[in-house]
Amino acid sequence: METPENLAERLGNVSHFMKLSLADRLSIILAGQMRLFSPDTVIFSEEEPCAGMFVLLRGHVHICKLGPQGQQNIIADIDPVIMFNEVALLDGGPNPYTAIATQNCFAWHMRREAYQKLLQRYAQDQYMEVALGLLGIMASRYRQLLDNYADLSFLTVPIRVAKLIYKLSDQGQTPINRHEISINEMAAHIASVPEAISRSLNFLKCQGIIETTRTTINILKPDELARLAQVESKNIFTYGRKR
Repeated sequence: METPENLAERLGNVSHFMKLSLADRLSIILAGQMRLFSPDTVIFSEEEPCAGMFVLLRGHVHICKLGPQGQQNIIADIDPVIMFNEVALLDGGPNPYTAIATQNCFAWHMRREAYQKLLQRYAQDQYMEVALGLLGIMASRYRQLLDNYADLSFLTVPIRVAKLIYKLSDQGQTPINRHEISINEMAAHIASVPEAISRSLNFLKCQGIIETTRTTINILKPDELARLAQVESKNIFTYGRKR
């Protein structure tokens, strides 16, 4: 097992920590803990409470998004020395993805509570507060990109349309103004084409879930739309796979 001093030296190879002194890096190391993971161990799972940040020092990790039927998409391969799950550390939200050790791994782990204490120690400057606020915005946008990636990877177009309609209608409570958001714009939101959007809207209309006019889309069955948007009944949408 490496000593904290050796790890502080190695942490200097991570770009974010290069400008810190060895003493500061040692202080940071002591705020976390060393973790060992055997092959095929799930280090943390997406949507679970924030697991904190990890810096991989030895081994190999797959960063994955999981589909509604257990499908697994590897979105990144992590090799030493690099951090991961920093988004959850920044905004305190749930883990945005699943991390799986593929080899014997050795990592340094910092929980969010320890991170916040370090911020109180090092982030006293008013400009640092602005920077941290910007990082929070970036974390939010990163989460949105991951969600969009997962939708494109795992969901058919009609399900993506149902999710979009649910969002645009304030969870089914507000009519959607078709002059404000066109079919083309809806297609752009979910990376599809207008023809596929029209077919999906027609399907929802035939199911009695929505009502469409030239100017509005009205939600008749918000609960049913929510059920479809949450992908609980995706099998009924097998026809609409064009993207």
